[in-house]
Amino acid sequence: MIFIASDPSFAHPLPEGHRFPMLKYELLPRQLLHEGTCTAAQFFSPNKVDLGHVLSTHDETYVQRLLNEELHPKEIRKIGFPLSTALVERELRIAQGTIDGALKAIEYGVALNIAGGTHHAYPDRGEAFCLLNDQAIAANYLLNHTSTKRILMVDLDVHQGNGTAVIFQNKREVFTFSMHGKANYPFKKEASDLDVELERGTDDNTYLQLLQEQLEVLFERVQPDFIFYLSGVDVLDTDKLGTLGLTLEGCKKRDALVLQMAYDKGVPVQCSMGGGYSKDIRVIVEAHANTYRIAHSIYG
Repeated sequence: MIFIASDPSFAHPLPEGHRFPMLKYELLPRQLLHEGTCTAAQFFSPNKVDLGHVLSTHDETYVQRLLNEELHPKEIRKIGFPLSTALVERELRIAQGTIDGALKAIEYGVALNIAGGTHHAYPDRGEAFCLLNDQAIAANYLLNHTSTKRILMVDLDVHQGNGTAVIFQNKREVFTFSMHGKANYPFKKEASDLDVELERGTDDNTYLQLLQEQLEVLFERVQPDFIFYLSGVDVLDTDKLGTLGLTLEGCKKRDALVLQMAYDKGVPVQCSMGGGYSKDIRVIVEAHANTYRIAHSIYG
């Protein structure tokens, strides 16, 4: 059985001009329920994360300034959303949803967060729609509160997981793997444990062959006992912010490759959705829904 973190706050209203990126968080659970991929019993609504767990990953000064809405205008511009109490609460709930999902994945094999994948959040700042790094917070939670010893971060968003790379740059228990568009933001990349940069227009076959090769090596090299998977669908050829050439079917096969390998090797996996910016919202929802369909078909 798969479990899904979702909450109305994930799609809370934003000022005009900022609403489109949030719309998928409202439509995706509706689609999954409508088609019968998931039932209402599989959804859970997270509380706000305990600040102690946030501070295992983020600097206290930054967190307090964020909570007090004291960020400077330049910092807010880098984030890309107007700062508000509702937005901060949303981030706190997303982080707890990823922690809860990770614990459910340990028990049941897999769990997914309708939101999350905020991999551009650094220890001391946010950027690119990311305030707090949900999967990094959850990874540190597992290391601090469970028997988890070795974590593999599989980041397949079209953008490099720059914040995640910096957070874990000196932590051997976490191996960061980011496979992303070479020409995509961030234009100054950080150093993950493994970065694979892809050329413009990379197609399904090239992408999937390369991903399979990398995953086979990483499972053997890292020997993870937990995986965090960032399944951004901004790898699609229709994405406004992406530079890659994957089709909907190729993106679906990507998810199947990651989840099937994790299942076959008995490694629990938590998925956060990450980016998706195609002009047609139906394409975004379909691509994300495929991740849940694949998880359902593999884990039941």
